[in-house]
Amino acid sequence: MRYVMSRAQQSGEKNHMAIRLGSQVPNFQQDSTEGKLDFYEHLGDSWGILFSHPADFTPVCTTELGAASGLKPEWDKRNVKVVGLSVDPPDSHMGWAKDIEETQGHALNFPLVADSDRSVSTAYDMLDGDEATATVRSVFIVDPSKKLRLTLTYPPSTGRNFAEILRVVDSLQLTDSHKVATPANWRDGEDVVVLPTVSNEDAEKMFPKGITAVKPYLRVTPQPNK
Repeated sequence: MRYVMSRAQQSGEKNHMAIRLGSQVPNFQQDSTEGKLDFYEHLGDSWGILFSHPADFTPVCTTELGAASGLKPEWDKRNVKVVGLSVDPPDSHMGWAKDIEETQGHALNFPLVADSDRSVSTAYDMLDGDEATATVRSVFIVDPSKKLRLTLTYPPSTGRNFAEILRVVDSLQLTDSHKVATPANWRDGEDVVVLPTVSNEDAEKMFPKGITAVKPYLRVTPQPNK
């Protein structure tokens, strides 16, 4: 058994409750392009990105796996480990990996999980509809404590924006270590927002680069870790 089933699942009832932000994600053990993979052990003390695909040899997903592989230096810089998932078996994954390298110019450099029994897709609520067997195209960002920090689900026709995923990782890592939030369209290096829970007196001590009070509830400061 790869994850702990609820009583409803054990009794055969349908359970479509999504994993909530801030909750611990289910662990799993599955075959992959890099052998048997235990998700928790693989991540260790790193951040993780798990992203799913409905099937092997699909055009949009081929470009996504190539793009994610090409970003390895960026993932490494942020202490992020990427894991892909598709419901096809490992031998199919290996054939797809050859196509990815040939067409995208980047060899697959992270594990691609073979979720042929749909256990991971079920645990993460990634199956499309009540009777569907194909996974939706979801993204899960997981922090080192194995808590879910972001989830995104894309339609079949739209490729994932990995620049946005990197931006979110930057925001999460920054805001975990400083009492700030990132505004709309923020990019690494730009000004951030001081949390409303921080008093003006404390903010002056925390953010020596200066604070601009646009409104009493909207205080802006240069990114503190730059």
